[in-house]
Amino acid sequence: MRILILTYGTRGDVQPFVALGKGLKARGHEVTLATSTRFDSFVSGHGLSFCGISDDLLAVLDTQEGKDLMENTNSIFDAIGNNLRFVGRMGGMIRQQFEDGWKAADAARPELVLFHPKGFAGTMIAEKFGCPAVICLPFPMMVPTGDRPHIGFPNLPFGRAYNRWTYSVVNTMAALAVKGELRKARAAHGLPRARSYSAIRNADSERLPSMTAVSPSVVPQPSDWGATDQMTGYWFLDAEPDFTPSSELADFLASGPPPVYIGFGSISGKNPKRLAEIAIGALQETNQRGILATGWGGLEASDLPHTILKIDGAPHDWLFPQMAAVVHHGGAGTTASGLRAGVPSIITPFLGDQPFWGERVHALGAGPAPIPQKKLTMSNLANAIRVCTQDSEIQERAKRLGSRVRSENGIENAISFLKTLPACSKL
Repeated sequence: MRILILTYGTRGDVQPFVALGKGLKARGHEVTLATSTRFDSFVSGHGLSFCGISDDLLAVLDTQEGKDLMENTNSIFDAIGNNLRFVGRMGGMIRQQFEDGWKAADAARPELVLFHPKGFAGTMIAEKFGCPAVICLPFPMMVPTGDRPHIGFPNLPFGRAYNRWTYSVVNTMAALAVKGELRKARAAHGLPRARSYSAIRNADSERLPSMTAVSPSVVPQPSDWGATDQMTGYWFLDAEPDFTPSSELADFLASGPPPVYIGFGSISGKNPKRLAEIAIGALQETNQRGILATGWGGLEASDLPHTILKIDGAPHDWLFPQMAAVVHHGGAGTTASGLRAGVPSIITPFLGDQPFWGERVHALGAGPAPIPQKKLTMSNLANAIRVCTQDSEIQERAKRLGSRVRSENGIENAISFLKTLPACSKL
């Protein structure tokens, strides 16, 4: 079966789809993954056909203005407003993203389209090629449920109607943000006007099947989801079997007790020097060895005591199980890796879904309460590190949760789910 995967965003938006693509390819399918051009070697290196989508939108987010836009977000309404302003100014880039998606489709000739919500052209491409489309979500963000509100809204005692309303608000506003550009793209490719421009619905306003790449041990599948919505489990991309750490990292790990990992992924904040000072100070205050991973604003090895090592990166599935605790921003992928490792997590969220993951880890007993980045200090980070390294109950709960997550096979579950859809019988 010819399968086109569309995704866009940071590495956390791409890596799970590479893992899913590899799983599908291993079962004999032709898989093409279309995403930002910056991930060409990453995707191709894992044996998948790659089609590039303009990097311009991501490049804007790398600027100081883009960082300000992301970090000055205190609520779901801030996020929606920022997205509307952003899309309004970047219409040309959105159009280019659509056109690049169409080029990928022309090359792949898909019989099935799997797409991230930011792979905007997914439903249009499936319609044009007369094939099914399935929306793939990196966290619970669009599929309505009465069990809990959307992750950007507070959990208020207004019942199931309120909970479902929160999803309606988010989905309606998200559709509004791209409706104009979607209309133009549909017209340009000979498609009629749509009744719906929501990412979770097709042009006739019918709900698309959905897969959410999250462990049901971490976020239980809602009781009111139907047969065409599935919490599959995480889509992990494991380190290559021949991965070898640098001699410096291997020697550091072997030279003492498990260290504490501190890293903030692709979001380093507007003041990485301040974050580095907080991280180093908290480690020294708690007498913990530490590993600092990327995003430290020019921090040199000579600036660090012998108990702290700075690395450019290492596969999380290899590194995290060797840690005493992991401190990170709460991105969906990094959170999943920390939970899978079975070690306590300290989440210091910036924006978006990150506060949700911080609260979820705390509710599961696998880490202390999250510390928002704007409130992060040397003192409260040190206190959180003490809790994680000294509280045996948190350590045991993290260990048990890690065992459950490791027992799941999200990629196999996803493929099995796709096979249940009538239009995907070829799988």
